[in-house]
Amino acid sequence: MKNSRPVFSSDQGRLCPGCGKAKSACVCKKEKPAPAGDGIVRIRRESKGRGGKTVTVITGLPLQGAALREVAGELKRRCGCGGTVKEGVVEIQGDHADLLLAELKTRGYVVKRAGG
Repeated sequence: MKNSRPVFSSDQGRLCPGCGKAKSACVCKKEKPAPAGDGIVRIRRESKGRGGKTVTVITGLPLQGAALREVAGELKRRCGCGGTVKEGVVEIQGDHADLLLAELKTRGYVVKRAGG
């Protein structure tokens, strides 16, 4: 157990497994760089593993954190539907690929349709 770190301390509470500091003073989350990619935003339609429901998935947006959630909220309002942000991927409920493609192009992103 030479490479293990504690995850709880009675003095500080929960500890970050990455840097070993208290969760409130963690420096790992703050130093995370922007996701690497080829600069192209990809839009695809998925229904597999979702009980037959269709979602539009947007990957490759060069944003993270609050900025990504803000753009996702604006896109959801534009489509008039729900959605979420999971691990840097925006999921919009329903098949709105054409509308989202046009909207992201007007915002200045390089956008491609992915999949079928």
